[in-house]
Amino acid sequence: MKKKIVYFLLSMLTVLAMSINKKMIYDKVMPNINIVKLSFSLMAILVITFYLFYKRYNKKTSPLKHILAGIFSFCYVIGASYQEIGSFGLVFNSPTLILISLVQLFCYYYLIKTIFCFIDTFLERKVSIKINTNNKLIKKFKSHPFLFSVVVILIAWSIYMLAFYPLILSKDPSFQIKQFFNVKTKYIDYVIPLSNKVNLTNHHPVFHTMLLGTSIKIGRLFGSDNFGLFLYAIMQSITLASSLACTISYLYKKKKSLSLSLVLLAIYSLVPMFPFYAMSAVKDTLYTAILIFFVMTLFKIVDKKEIETKEYIALGALSILLYLLRNNGIYVAVLTLIILAIYKRKEFLYLSVLLLFVLTTYISYDKVLLPALKIPAGSVREQLSVPFQQTARYVKEHEKEISEDEKEKIDKVLGYDTLKERYNPNLADPVKNQYNKYTTKKELKDYFQVWWKEFLLHPATYLEATLNNTYGYFYPDTSNWYIYSGKNYNKLITEDNLVNYHYNKLSFLRTVLSGYGIIFPYLPVVGLLSNIGFSAMALLTTIVYLLCSKEKKYIIAMLPSFLSLLICFISPANTYFRYSMPFVFLIPFYTSYIYLVLREH
Repeated sequence: MKKKIVYFLLSMLTVLAMSINKKMIYDKVMPNINIVKLSFSLMAILVITFYLFYKRYNKKTSPLKHILAGIFSFCYVIGASYQEIGSFGLVFNSPTLILISLVQLFCYYYLIKTIFCFIDTFLERKVSIKINTNNKLIKKFKSHPFLFSVVVILIAWSIYMLAFYPLILSKDPSFQIKQFFNVKTKYIDYVIPLSNKVNLTNHHPVFHTMLLGTSIKIGRLFGSDNFGLFLYAIMQSITLASSLACTISYLYKKKKSLSLSLVLLAIYSLVPMFPFYAMSAVKDTLYTAILIFFVMTLFKIVDKKEIETKEYIALGALSILLYLLRNNGIYVAVLTLIILAIYKRKEFLYLSVLLLFVLTTYISYDKVLLPALKIPAGSVREQLSVPFQQTARYVKEHEKEISEDEKEKIDKVLGYDTLKERYNPNLADPVKNQYNKYTTKKELKDYFQVWWKEFLLHPATYLEATLNNTYGYFYPDTSNWYIYSGKNYNKLITEDNLVNYHYNKLSFLRTVLSGYGIIFPYLPVVGLLSNIGFSAMALLTTIVYLLCSKEKKYIIAMLPSFLSLLICFISPANTYFRYSMPFVFLIPFYTSYIYLVLREH
C-alpha cells in the first residue's frame, strides 16, 4: 500500500513538473493566474498513466543508466530554460524557481530511469512479428536485400525528384557554384587570397565544389544547366539510397530480422528528411552517405576477428572521401582509426600504416596541392565559434568592466564597436564574420589572454554563451534549420545569367511536399525520427546499453556518429539539422541492430 501511495505522489509530481509554466513565475505574473500549461482532465489522465507505468516497471537497473537518466533530466531542465529566455534564469533566478527546478530534476530522472527499466523488460521479451514470406516482393527482398532496398527507396523518392527538378539549391551550394566559375563571393573576403585571379577557397570543400560545377558543365554539353544539376541530384540520391540500403542489407543478413529490416526500409522511404536532403546540394548529404558506408565497414570489422584486404582499402578510400567532403571529416576519420587500431591489437601495425597513409594524403592535398593551385584554406575563425560567442556575450553583459586596453585587443580580432549588436545567441556567424583576416599570431595571443582573464571573472557568462549556442543538440523540444525547400535562393546563381537554373511548373506538388516535410517533426512519436535532441539521447542511450553488456565492441563502429555529435557542440549554429545528419540518419539502424544484439544475450 505504501508503494502505491509513493507511485501516486510521484505521478502527480511528474505531471506538475511537466506542466508548470516557469516563465510566468520568472516574469512575476500575478499568483491568481493559472500557471499550469495543461488542462485538469489531461493532467488527470497523465497521473493515472504515470502511476500505472511506475508501478509496472519498478525494477533495478545498472548504475550507468541511473547516471544517464540524471544527465538527461539535467539537459531537459536546462534546455527548457534556454528555449524560453536564453539563460539559466528559469532555473536559478529565485528560490521558488530553484525549488521547482530541483523537483523537475528528480521527476524527470525518475521518469527516464523507469523508461530504461521498460526497455530492459522489453529486451527480455521475445517479440516476433509474422510476415507472409510467400509474398513475391518479400521473396525478392530476401534474395537481394541491398538491390531491392535501393530500388524501393529511389521509387519512393522519385516524387521529390520530379517536384524539385533539377535540384534544391540553398545558399551554400549556390555560393560554391559561383566560386567554381571564379565569381567573387564573400568567402574570398574572409581569407587572404593567394592569387588575385583565384576566387575559390576551401571554406566549402573544393572537391564538392568541383562536383557541382562539373555537373553543370556536363549539362551544358547537352544544352541545359538544369540537366547537369539533375545529373548531380541523381548521383547523390543513388549514393545516399545505397548507403541506407547497406544498413538494411547488413541488418537482415546478420540478424535475419525481416520485420525490422522492412521497418528500416519504410523509414528511409517515407520520412521526408531523407528525400529532401537527397535532392539538396549541401555538402552534408554526400558526406553523410560516405560516413554511413564508413560506419558499416566498421561494423563488419568489429564483427569478426581479422580485417580483410578489401576492408583496409575501403577504410582508406572512405577516410579520404570524408575529408574531401567536409573539412572536419579528417578528425572523424583519424580518431576512429586510432581507436580501432587500439582495439584491434593484432592488426595494430597495419592500421597504423593505414592511418599514416590517410594523414599523408590529407597533408599533401590540404597543405601542398591546394596552395599550389592558389586556393586558400578556410579562415581560422571557423574553429573559433565558441570563444568568439563567449566574448560577444561578455561584451553584451559586462561592457562596463572591460578596460580600454582589453577593448583594443578584442577590436583587433573581432571589431569591438558593433560586437554586442552582432551577437546572436543561437548563431555565431554574425560575430565571426567580422573576424580580421589580417590578425597576427601576437594579436590572437593577446585576444586569448583577454578571453582567459574575462573567463575567470565571469565563467557563468561563458557557460551561458556556449549552452545558448548548443542546447538544441541535447534538448528534444526545439527545432531549427530543418530542411531546404528551395524557394528563396534561386537568384544567387541566376543573377548575371551565370547559370540557367529554374524549377518546373509543379509548384503545387512542391508546396505539398514542403508542407509534409515541415510538419513531420511535430507528428506524435514518428516525428522524433527527425528530432536532433532525441537522436542524440538515443545515441548515448545505445552506447550506455552496450557498455552495460558484453558487446562493447559495437561502440567503436558507432564512433563516427558520436564524434559528429561532439563536433556539433563547437559548431557555429544551434540545432542545425545538416550538422547532425551523421547521427540522426543512423539512429534507426543503430537502435534496430543493437536491440537484436542485446536480445541475444
